[in-house]
This record gives sequence, C-alpha cells and structure tokens, in this order.
Amino acid sequence: MFNSQRPSLDELPSSAQLLRSTVIALITAGVLLVTVVMPAEYAIDPTGAGRLLELTPMGELKAALAAEADAERAQPAVAAAAVAQATQAQTPASSTQHHEVNLTLKPNEAAEIKLEMKKGAQVNYLWSANGGELYYDAHGDPYNAPKDFYHGYGKGQQTPELQGVLVAAFDGKHGWYWRNRSEQTVQLTLRTVGDYITIEQML
Repeated sequence: MFNSQRPSLDELPSSAQLLRSTVIALITAGVLLVTVVMPAEYAIDPTGAGRLLELTPMGELKAALAAEADAERAQPAVAAAAVAQATQAQTPASSTQHHEVNLTLKPNEAAEIKLEMKKGAQVNYLWSANGGELYYDAHGDPYNAPKDFYHGYGKGQQTPELQGVLVAAFDGKHGWYWRNRSEQTVQLTLRTVGDYITIEQML
C-alpha cells in the first residue's frame, strides 16, 4: 500500500474558484472561436480580427474550394466544362470568381497563367506541384507595357507549392510563370479565388 496524505479541505479549490476558472476558460474558448477558428475555417469574421491576422482569406479560399467540390459532385459535366474554360474570357468587369487549372509540365517545359485585374484587386491563390518542384516567377504587366517592363511579386527555385494573396499594383495582367527544371514530369494545379476579370494561359 502507498502512504499518501489526503489534502485538507483548505487546500482544495472552493466552488467560487472552480466557477471562476470555468468562466475564464469558456470566455477564452469563445474569443479564440470568434477571432481565429471562425475566420480561418469558415471565413466568418464578426470582429475583423481574422482579416487583421490574415486568417479570413484562408477561410474564404477553403469555403470557395468546398463549394466548388460540392458543385463538381452535383454537376460533374458542368464543373468539367468550367475547368476546361478556365483560360477563356469571363465577364467584362471585375467580380469574385474562382477557378482550378491543371497542367502537365514535362522536364524543362514552362507555363504561364495571367489574371486580368484592376488596380488594388485581390486574389487568393494556391498552386502546387503535387509532389514535384517548380521554379516560379510571379509578376504583372500593365496594359500597353513598355518593352522590357518588369514588376515582380516574388520568385523562387525548386518550390513544391505556394499559397498567398496577390494584390494588383496596376490595371493589367498579373500571374505566374513556372518552369520544370527537374528530370521528372510535374502535375501543376492552380486554384484562384478573388476579384479578377479573366484568367488566361499565356504559355
């Protein structure tokens, strides 16, 4: 048998202390739910803290992708047609829309996708090499850009995937250039959700 000494009644927390701890825990959980979980998972941001912490765009992207998945299950033919037309012109003015583009890049092959956007418009994006790696260069061109014009948003070597928000610096076309510098064929998937006019495969 173990010799143990029972705590005295004075050492045990009182009912008031237990109640206070429970209330504090519930308040903390509620704050985290409203400021972190709801914006990141469901794009619901009643306090504005989620957008400040850049969590709301993640929730918006997840919600849009979930809606797209539901649409594909309900109407596979319609969804397939929408994906096939991802490189065609959409509406004459900016509006919130989303696309998924799938490309196959053989060794040393390249591809470029551009979104036509107005200055200040934002697009949430996620691209993945699906287990491979790609060189990428995110950049934009204004309408009637002068020769040798270049405005970059970021580039990287041997990158497996990237997620973020692209904010158009000017009216024009903005997007990504990829090149497969490996010796293996790479399957590239690009998902976009945001305020753009058209999406087009340039290369």
